[in-house]
Amino acid sequence: MKKLLALLLSAALLCSAALPALAEAESADARLTQVTQRVKETLDLDTTAYTEFYGDHTEDALTPLWYLTWTGDIGSLSVEALEDGTITYYSLSEYREEPEPLTGGDLPAFPAVDNDAATAAARDFLDRVLTSSAETAELELTRSPDLNGGDYRFSGDIFLNGLPSPLSFSLTVRAEDMTVIRFNRDVLANSCLGGVPSAVPAATQEEAAALLRDTLALRLEYVRSEKDSAHAVLRYVPEYGHDFYVDAATGELVDLTELESEMYKNAAGAGADTAAEESAPSASPQEGDLTAAEQAGIQKLEGVLSQEALDAQLRTVEEYGLEDYTLVSASYTLWEGEDGEEDRVDCALRYSRSAEDGVWSRAFTVDAKTGAVSSLYSYGPWNEERQPALTAEEAQAKAEAFLAACYPDHAGRLELYDSHADSVAEGYPFYSFTFARQENGCFFPDHSYRVGIDATDGSVSRLSFFYEEDVTFESTEGVIDAEAALDAWLATYDVTLCYLYVPESLTAGDPEEDKLLQLGFQSFYRLKLGYVLEREGSYLGIDAKTGEPVERQYEEAEGLSYTDLEGHWAQAEVETLAQYGVGYDADAFGPGQALTQWDLVSLLYSLDYYAVDPGSQDQDLRDEVYSAAYRAGCLTKEERDDGALLTRAGVIRMLLDRAGYGQVAGLEGIFTCGYPDRADIPAEELGYAALAQGLGLLDPGSPYAGTRTATRAEAAVLLYRLMER
Repeated sequence: MKKLLALLLSAALLCSAALPALAEAESADARLTQVTQRVKETLDLDTTAYTEFYGDHTEDALTPLWYLTWTGDIGSLSVEALEDGTITYYSLSEYREEPEPLTGGDLPAFPAVDNDAATAAARDFLDRVLTSSAETAELELTRSPDLNGGDYRFSGDIFLNGLPSPLSFSLTVRAEDMTVIRFNRDVLANSCLGGVPSAVPAATQEEAAALLRDTLALRLEYVRSEKDSAHAVLRYVPEYGHDFYVDAATGELVDLTELESEMYKNAAGAGADTAAEESAPSASPQEGDLTAAEQAGIQKLEGVLSQEALDAQLRTVEEYGLEDYTLVSASYTLWEGEDGEEDRVDCALRYSRSAEDGVWSRAFTVDAKTGAVSSLYSYGPWNEERQPALTAEEAQAKAEAFLAACYPDHAGRLELYDSHADSVAEGYPFYSFTFARQENGCFFPDHSYRVGIDATDGSVSRLSFFYEEDVTFESTEGVIDAEAALDAWLATYDVTLCYLYVPESLTAGDPEEDKLLQLGFQSFYRLKLGYVLEREGSYLGIDAKTGEPVERQYEEAEGLSYTDLEGHWAQAEVETLAQYGVGYDADAFGPGQALTQWDLVSLLYSLDYYAVDPGSQDQDLRDEVYSAAYRAGCLTKEERDDGALLTRAGVIRMLLDRAGYGQVAGLEGIFTCGYPDRADIPAEELGYAALAQGLGLLDPGSPYAGTRTATRAEAAVLLYRLMER
């Protein structure tokens, strides 16, 4: 389920405080003995092979946490557990001898995947460590071994009384022997106060849905069409703000974001003097990657203006307020044009001024041939005592006047879309406004200007923008009304009854709560039963014409697939390779097609890198694929012949060389084989032919047929069998 906010801040505060011990030192050994016994019973541990043991614990404001470590010649075992033996962390590390490889090569092999056995091992472990009768777990397999090896990884949510909760876990099962080697979980004891409330709600789901609906808001905007990026369509998009839930006991709508904000603000206030302050950037010149000679060379390009000329041009724009700023560096960058575009030269000019409260700086990026500004960023020190020289309304007027003067062609289509003025009152030196394009009364935020205004003098402190002229906009005719869109948006959610963390005021006099009060908390998490809005998938908004939800589309890597394998004798092998990304980046595999040298090196390239299209004529790509083949020992540079047709013997030789068998295959006088056409096999090929038979690459009783031209299907099947060994 969705996590509302991380507990990192509170965890850091709790762990950093020096708190009174919960028990006398002389009882620590007894407590350690008791916790250790509980852990060993839970996990049914046999620790006799370990030669050393160490145990320690921390006492924070919520609960003690014990750290147990066993070590020895066989490896180590680490466990973290609560006082009652609840295991929160488990890590097993064993020293294991790697088996000697059959060859000197590193050809990937198909992993022995048994998801069912791994899931059973994970479930058995969970049944041991989830000792509370209220806890159950939803187990999800997130990773299985692949061609690169690896283990089985699981994650999931922990349910309380059958309902979703903020608790989750992760677990790893070793592929070699289905042993759990890592486990980590959340627990209530070190996350919140109190216990688990009743799972029986007083408020109904229908009542909660009505209240939660009012927390949703949509706005009608233009967005780019997924089918044509130069066309904008209308969509109701969500306005995100605070998170709410409905208390299942009282039926009250609660602003969870506000409660958490107050909790963190109060806690952070106790140690505010330790907060890091943003440091000012150095006023020294910051040169780019180009040398001084290269910079000078760029400035000599036809039409490029000198830094003095660009500086003078910027100073003519009064709105930039550069009177008291000094140019400290100028750096040119040459951008080579693509697809027939002209080369472009940019110049980054950095300015600085010193003041009583620190160093202020401005950085412009301009077109070095025209001086047109493409971006402006500024830095100024925070100062909570500073009084702004102009109000937010006056700053907005300054920004609008600047756009009208400097960008008149666009300014008439821009309206205020967003602003950030509150931070100025807190000491930030700049107002910030975003003006977005408006068509037919609706915003198109993809086209926008962001303008910053210096709160001390009203000058322009920031500028960034993106605007195109060739975008078309659909009409507003047939747009559904906002209420219908909101109903459709609500329908994408489920109103879910669950447990969640909710900050609640602390009361002095309670020993556990007093420790939190000492840390500066005025409130802290308790577990509550409530209704929240949740959903599967991710949605971008509601189509303003159809009223249908628009779901975010993700491209999932599912291996390769082909359209021409149905019923082919090699279908199973080729499709298995494809599941692991081994094959061709093409719609058709061409199983009956005569195999070229390029076809085979492309196939082998996908073992270690990625699938390529064998039809590609990209010479750089082809060179890289062949370079990989040289490194792998498949062939030499002198043997390269992209279009050469390969015989079956040639395929077997390249595959066995790739697998590291080449040196063995070259030995003479030690091999025998039982092919019907044994007499036709040349002496220099006999070693490869014998190894191919011994490794099961060819069907028993079938001829070697080394001189026959191979097909893509035969190459794939031979590779499959070699990887299956």
